Amino acid sequence: MSSVAVLTQESFAEHRSGLVPQQIKVATLNSEEESDPPTYKDAFPPLPEKAACLENTQEPAGAWSNKIRPIKASVITQVFHVPLEERKYKDMNQFGEGEQAKICLEIMQRTGAHLELSLAKDQGLSIMVSGKLDAVMKARKDIVARLQTQASATVAIPKEHHRFVIGKNGEKLQDLELKTATKIQIPRPEDPSHQIRITGTKEGIEKARHEVLLISAEQDKRAVERLEVEKAFHPFIAGPYNRLVGEIMQETGTRINIPPPSVSRTEIVFTGEKEQLAQAVARIKKIYEEKKKKTTTIAVEVKKSQHKYVIGPKGNSLQEILERTGVSVEIPPSDSISETVILRGEPEKLGQALTEVYAKANSFTVSSVSAPSWLHRFIIGKKGQNLAKITQQMPKVHIEFTEGEDKITLEGPTEDVNVAQEQIEAMVKDLVSRMDYVEINIDHKFHRHLIGKSGANINRIKDQYKVSVRIPPDSEKSNLIRIEGDPQGVQQAKRELLELASRMENERTKDLIIEQRFHRTIIGQKGERIREIRDKFPEVIINFPDPTQKSDIVQLRGPKNEVEKCTKYMQKMVADLVENSYSISVPIFKQFHKNIIGKGGANIKKIREESNTKIDLPAENSNSETIIITGKRANCEAARSRILSIQKDLANIAEVEVSIPAKLHNSLIGTKGRLIRSIMEECGGVHIHFPVEGSGSDTVVIRGPSSDVEKARKQLLHLAEEKQTNSFTVDIRAKPEYHKFLIGKGGGKIRKVRDSTGARIIFPAAEDRDQELVTIIGKEEAVREAQRELEALIQNLDNVVEDCMLVDPRHHRHFVIRRGQVLREIAEEYGGVMVSFPRSGTQSDRVTLKGAKDCVEAAKRRIQEIIEDLEAQVTMECAIPQKFHRSVMGPKGSRIQQITRDYNVQIKFPDREENPVHSVEPAVQENGDEPAEGRDSKEADPSSPRRCDIILISGRKEKCEAAKEALEALVPVTVEVEVPFDLHRYIIGQKGSGIRKMMDEFEVNIQVPAPELQSDVIAITGLAANLDRAKAGLLERVKGLQAEQEDRALRSFKLSVSVDPKYHPKIIGRKGAVITQIRLEHDVNIQFPDKDDGNQPQDQITITGYEKNTEAAREAILKIVGELEQMVSEDVPLDHRVHARIIGARGKAIRKVMDEFKVDIRFPQSGAPDPNCVTVTGLPENVEEAIDHILNLEEEYLADVVDNEALQVYMKPPVPEECKAPSRGFVVRDAPWTASNSEKAPDMSSSEEFPSFGAQVAPKTLPWGPKR
Repeated sequence: MSSVAVLTQESFAEHRSGLVPQQIKVATLNSEEESDPPTYKDAFPPLPEKAACLENTQEPAGAWSNKIRPIKASVITQVFHVPLEERKYKDMNQFGEGEQAKICLEIMQRTGAHLELSLAKDQGLSIMVSGKLDAVMKARKDIVARLQTQASATVAIPKEHHRFVIGKNGEKLQDLELKTATKIQIPRPEDPSHQIRITGTKEGIEKARHEVLLISAEQDKRAVERLEVEKAFHPFIAGPYNRLVGEIMQETGTRINIPPPSVSRTEIVFTGEKEQLAQAVARIKKIYEEKKKKTTTIAVEVKKSQHKYVIGPKGNSLQEILERTGVSVEIPPSDSISETVILRGEPEKLGQALTEVYAKANSFTVSSVSAPSWLHRFIIGKKGQNLAKITQQMPKVHIEFTEGEDKITLEGPTEDVNVAQEQIEAMVKDLVSRMDYVEINIDHKFHRHLIGKSGANINRIKDQYKVSVRIPPDSEKSNLIRIEGDPQGVQQAKRELLELASRMENERTKDLIIEQRFHRTIIGQKGERIREIRDKFPEVIINFPDPTQKSDIVQLRGPKNEVEKCTKYMQKMVADLVENSYSISVPIFKQFHKNIIGKGGANIKKIREESNTKIDLPAENSNSETIIITGKRANCEAARSRILSIQKDLANIAEVEVSIPAKLHNSLIGTKGRLIRSIMEECGGVHIHFPVEGSGSDTVVIRGPSSDVEKARKQLLHLAEEKQTNSFTVDIRAKPEYHKFLIGKGGGKIRKVRDSTGARIIFPAAEDRDQELVTIIGKEEAVREAQRELEALIQNLDNVVEDCMLVDPRHHRHFVIRRGQVLREIAEEYGGVMVSFPRSGTQSDRVTLKGAKDCVEAAKRRIQEIIEDLEAQVTMECAIPQKFHRSVMGPKGSRIQQITRDYNVQIKFPDREENPVHSVEPAVQENGDEPAEGRDSKEADPSSPRRCDIILISGRKEKCEAAKEALEALVPVTVEVEVPFDLHRYIIGQKGSGIRKMMDEFEVNIQVPAPELQSDVIAITGLAANLDRAKAGLLERVKGLQAEQEDRALRSFKLSVSVDPKYHPKIIGRKGAVITQIRLEHDVNIQFPDKDDGNQPQDQITITGYEKNTEAAREAILKIVGELEQMVSEDVPLDHRVHARIIGARGKAIRKVMDEFKVDIRFPQSGAPDPNCVTVTGLPENVEEAIDHILNLEEEYLADVVDNEALQVYMKPPVPEECKAPSRGFVVRDAPWTASNSEKAPDMSSSEEFPSFGAQVAPKTLPWGPKR
């Protein structure tokens, strides 16, 4: 009695997944089929025995017996040995250094392999290389080439064998070079030499030579032979499906090349070992001779169109005939007009072959169906759906549609073609009866307007009238539009298209002039703004010019009235843009830019927001001082005033207004602002602001330090006076290197010329293109005189002389240190004079000067001054406690650099001591001198300054004293300010932002005491000049904080109002909308009771704020409560099937109803006792109206629900009861778990019944076979 086991589909799928498809046998068990189920062993083959057992067994391999290939290690290690006599680098002082180590590093980097070197006792070099196989082979080749001495040898093999050494794409040669670690050079094809050159180590050369000779020897054994066989007999030699020639090739190991039927060659080529090749040739000759004797031919006529059916797909039909009958069928070429087909074979087989040829020829037929060409695409269907139905039923039928022809061609088996023809004819008949088409003429220039943006118009017409509209492409310039579809829809679409076209003919086109700079703003980011305009005027088409055309014309097209409205709207928009694009430039001294920006950009952000302007500051590394403000004019002026007031507060900046006639402004400014710039630079960089051109104002504003402003005012008025009387201009040319010399130190020389002549001399600025042009402006006689003086100076400068002077060698170093900085400064200042000091090491004191005579003299005087300074130089000590040194230096040493420049001294700070403590040290005896008097007996004076506090100043005595005073003035002092302790945290601010802002603003350090000290004293440390301002600022901040505290106390007034908790959600409103409105309107905070807190009264609402505001908020809440108390709630039964329809998508529909009737409607939650109960809350009259409305909706929607339910009965037939029976699953016989005749299902969790691969299980005889 065989037992039957039942498996579920899932468990069967798991077992089956590991089997070979051919070995899976599935038995389908159902009521109709009663064949025996497969055995367990058939369905689940046993696992293989151990490898040893497999070798001896004669049974065929099971599904599990595929050998698992061992996984090779990806990283390998090889050791190479380089003998002492072959080492390239033998003479090394120390192993692991020098060229050899560098080479190893390079090899490791290039190949990715790891190298380890060791030296053997015989001084040979051992190299261990680890890495991937490819990397190790490359590294080995490099090691041999670069660390081992190279030898070379040649090997001669026949020239025709060279290509076999190279291999396909040179792969064999590369592989050979890697294996043997050699370089193999093969002569080029045009070179007659047979010699192959091998370079490398002796061992490598031997290996490579052996491999090359092996390859050549193999080729010597091979031979090539050609056999002439008539083309007609090639099919007999190849055999059906090339089986015969394949067998011969396999048996003899010879390669046989038979030319394909399309090639008119007759010779068959044999390649292989000589003996085996001879066997193959003999067998082919034998077949050829036999067929020549036995075969005969017959010729038959077959229609040319039927030849392809005789040939079959890929010649399969010809091979089939050859296999069945042994007859070869010869078909004339496709380009030949011949219809004769020749059959070649044994006479008794020709009849059968002929029958098959005619059967193949007549098995296919060609037919055609008449169908108007415009219907073709409807027959094909969307994405070929209609046609797919026919081709799926009859895949052998080929259906061809030719464009412009009123027919469809069908080709395929006769029966299938007839069926397909009937189906297509029925389809054509149906389409002709219910489809129509019409062609209308509309000027092609209107076509794109008919289509609309992204095809919006034409798609709407297509969908609305269920028609297809074919509009020709622009390139055709055709006016013909074709409409196809339902006859009624075609007529309606035609009417609408013609109406649109006639409307377009009556349309108006208007060109609007808008500056191109505004186009991008009007279009907006990602076209947002232009989309809004188009939505507002949907009938108007707005076209902007291409940005590359630099055109200002924007074209509007559409109905006349709409175009006019759109024009006005866009003109207003442009006017607003023009008003908002007003721009003014504000010159602000560079050092105040950071104060205008503020900490983290706070100041500038505030000005931008409050004035609603765009403010652009120059880059930090640029020399520009101009801040540009853009926006409405009034706003720009307001922002400008605020920025200027910041500058005025920060520095001693004076502002003076000068009245100069507007007509003179342009001439005072000069070409590209050169004239006004020269005055600004000369007067310490003051800012001179002229009114906007065309404003008619005569007021010129001068801003800057008081003394400089006065100086600039006088110069400006003097210049204006000159311009008004008589102005004359002359340009002269001077080399740029002469300019500094002509101007003189501090502008002394040029001022002298100006004072003596009364003319103004303007030198070019750094950004001017012509750097040689010097302009003289003033009265004619003054200009002429200044011109003569300057030309004389320039002439002298052009007269180059050479002179020398004596300079003590001990001073030479001062001139040449820091890459000759002092000499460079002399050259710049004195017209490019060249100063040459003698080479270091020579004791010469002769210094040579070369340049213009006046320049050389001036340079000599300057060098003499420097020498005098050096000789008169003294060193002075200035004692300042080390803790103040950083403060004295200033940011990046700026303060010290300024003192060094101002007083022409050198300042040296001492080295910093980490833990400075007063140490008493004995006097140190230096250089064997006698100790100073009393130094050995007395200790150092504790009151004397420490070494780390002493700053050394070197220079002239009077300059050093002045510099010392300046340094001492930089020592910070400390003042204390009383500030109540409870305000300290507000002064510090969030993360210290408040105190940092004050420290940056007043340039002081503010020390707030630690909280645990509870001290009211705040210490301010800084320069005396800044302390008063900082103290005043701090006290002002305290006053502001105290005022805030008082205000905070007033705002903390609390008021409670008692409201029934059921009204709380209504007071809060949807997403807190109602309560937020009350909070914002009355500036109060409203707190509702916590529902989870049982101790808190649930009816108390707390209002916090100013007393007056809290009372107003309470009134607002009580007013809402009063309205809510008047409301009523009514339950209305509403069929639950229509709830979703009434609520609408995302509650849109019900919200609309609630807003319309001013009521609240609540639907039951899922699982509610009464799913039909809906609650409506609101004023009595509103509730009644809302209930009537939703009952009407219920009635309307319920009718649809009933109809749909009735349809569902027909759409989904009930499943037969017998189909619902549970599946028996997959059934097998003789399963191991049924051996004891028990019906118990297998235990899936048992490792014995279902062992896992590789897991150790107790030894037991199992159906899976013994453990491996």
